[in-house]
Amino acid sequence: MTRRGALGLGVLGIVAAGILTDPYLPVAVAAAYPSWDDVQAAKANEAAKAAEIARIQELIQSLTGEVERTRALAEQAADALYTAQQDYFAAASRADSLQSQADEEAAAAAAASDRAGRVAAQLYRNGGDTAAVELFLSGSAATADDLLARLGLMDKLLERNQTVYATALTARNAAQGLSDQAMVARDERDRLQQIAEQKRLESQQAADAAQTALDEQTLRLGELQAQLAALQDTTTKTVADYQAGVEAARIAEENRRAAERAESQRQAAASGGGGVVSSGWARPTSGPRTSGFGPRSSQCGNGYCSTSYHYGVDLSGGCGAGIYAAAAGTVVYAGYNGGYGNYIKIDHGGGIGTGYAHIRPGGFFVGYGQRVNAGDLIGSEGNTGNAFGCNLHFEAYVGGSPVNPIDFLAARGISI
Repeated sequence: MTRRGALGLGVLGIVAAGILTDPYLPVAVAAAYPSWDDVQAAKANEAAKAAEIARIQELIQSLTGEVERTRALAEQAADALYTAQQDYFAAASRADSLQSQADEEAAAAAAASDRAGRVAAQLYRNGGDTAAVELFLSGSAATADDLLARLGLMDKLLERNQTVYATALTARNAAQGLSDQAMVARDERDRLQQIAEQKRLESQQAADAAQTALDEQTLRLGELQAQLAALQDTTTKTVADYQAGVEAARIAEENRRAAERAESQRQAAASGGGGVVSSGWARPTSGPRTSGFGPRSSQCGNGYCSTSYHYGVDLSGGCGAGIYAAAAGTVVYAGYNGGYGNYIKIDHGGGIGTGYAHIRPGGFFVGYGQRVNAGDLIGSEGNTGNAFGCNLHFEAYVGGSPVNPIDFLAARGISI
């Protein structure tokens, strides 16, 4: 046995012993499911049949309960992610705003200081020792009056210079105060970014656990129900008949899902979009822009209200329209995300990322950890989360913070 294999058995042993307490870990990790041979054997003995019926009923209940448990945990984790993400975005916006104000005040201080310097130079040119000498050597009233007028001008220049200096000092102090506030705001932004990142990992873990539980239920539930029906059946219908029915249902379900996925992809592809330009970037969907970036009026409906600050743009290609990777990268989140509904985040490297929200149920065409190319079909538009209709809410991130996607994509040759 390899070291890795031994470690794997050790972990399974710990799980079976219930030592691991990860809340997202599926409970029925090592559940033993009956085979059709077990069912056939149990039908021949009443005591064994009763025991097998009880066992199957317990397994069905466990599967159903596990799906509900992990789904509830996934929703809680997704809501926590959404809240943490929005808190971080708000903090980043505040830090940027304070720094922008500080920069404006610093520029004002520099301009005022420059004006003060120019006034001082003019004051020196119009006053100083030369003016005083001319005043004392003057022999005419006209000359004296002229010099007195110049001295009056000196007083005005001095007064003006004091005002300009005071303005410069006030602007400098304001700039320093705002810079201090911006530094505190950046520290808070960074703290909240770490929390949001942790919540993203937890939410992805919870979403994966919920999907695992659902997959297990999908795989086992139909067969367990058929086995239970076979055990409880008193007619001449055989176990083999039930077994064949399960297999036929499985094939039909696979065909149905394959057809649904193919149709979704066909509709998404037919909607256009995803064309890659020379910069290596692509338009994320074909639809027109219906809402821009930044402050907006909050709208209420469907039991919730929209935010008063929009950290992305809405593009509406219609229900089922294709959503495309804006650039090559790695999927770092694919799952539910609170008000964003079904959401995908792609890391493009170099501190650049993009987010895609409101994806329809069943509209994920990529998964966590998957590598994608620019223009790849990754999902289809829906109205999950806080949406008032089918659309793509698209976000662009630089250093983790949201930026205006309109300007961001325009700089890369993409118009939205």
